[in-house]
Amino acid sequence: MIIGKAPDMRYSEVTPKKDFLNRRSFLTTGLAAGAALAAGGGLLSMGSFSEAQAALAGEKLAGVRNNKYVTDEKLTPFDDIKQYNNFYEFGTAKDDPAVHAKNFQTRPWTIEVGGEIANPKTYDTDEIMKLAPLEERIYRLRCVEAWSMVVPWIGFPLNAVIRKAEPNSKAKYVAFETYYDPKQMPLGRSAGIQLPYVEGLRLDEAMHPLALLSFGIYGEVLPNQNGAPLRLVVPWKYGFKSIKSIIKISFVEKEPPTTWNISAPREYGFYSNVNPKVNHPRWSQAKERRIGNFFRRDTLMFNGYPEVASMYSGMDMKKNY
Repeated sequence: MIIGKAPDMRYSEVTPKKDFLNRRSFLTTGLAAGAALAAGGGLLSMGSFSEAQAALAGEKLAGVRNNKYVTDEKLTPFDDIKQYNNFYEFGTAKDDPAVHAKNFQTRPWTIEVGGEIANPKTYDTDEIMKLAPLEERIYRLRCVEAWSMVVPWIGFPLNAVIRKAEPNSKAKYVAFETYYDPKQMPLGRSAGIQLPYVEGLRLDEAMHPLALLSFGIYGEVLPNQNGAPLRLVVPWKYGFKSIKSIIKISFVEKEPPTTWNISAPREYGFYSNVNPKVNHPRWSQAKERRIGNFFRRDTLMFNGYPEVASMYSGMDMKKNY
């Protein structure tokens, strides 16, 4: 995919949400651990951070503007994005999270930032978002079993948090932990994975400007089932790397454990970069199908974002899958 510059225009002029509401695309079944792909950043014109974060899921983020980079691909209908989710704490069927996360309490919410850093701190959602100018990015999400979606995420670069934390020389990786409360998430007991959900990135990956902390989609506050109030989006990796509802960010010296690598190490490696040349043990990853489309298309290396390739120079991408 070619990423090009776009004029400074209102969000609604580029991706009018009304075109996508009340529509349901054809969906097939299958395990989709999810994955992601993105483009660019730029300043947003928005209300105050407090106003944005005090809003409930589904409320508008007023004045959202396009960033300077956009995808030229058609967006996936918003209704599908809200109804087709992987959030095992709220059930393993794709439509479970939309049903069971409706009453998930995302306020108040704090995120602990600690480990090998000079400035450990526990932030509330307002505080952590003030560490960087708000940015809008448009992402192409791809699922492990050849499904893909195109989503306009709203958020800010993870590297803003990292710079404020000031990692020391021992910090080589960034570990993430999601919220888990069996009372609010009783279906998590039968999810078949170890909870709380954990993930990790190498420090240079986390510093890359395409790694995003997201709090909204389609000009609205992030729905609960999509990872409210704050989630990670890693555009060149499969979606299970993009951990939802984050409560802890830790800077560590050794490679941290990750949920799907713990559950199925032969199938899911630490890096989990999109690589169509390496098959999953149970299916090919060479082709993908966009939700709402019948025909498949070629899967692109790093989901079409070659600017991240230099981070893996000299690595065996089959061994380090």
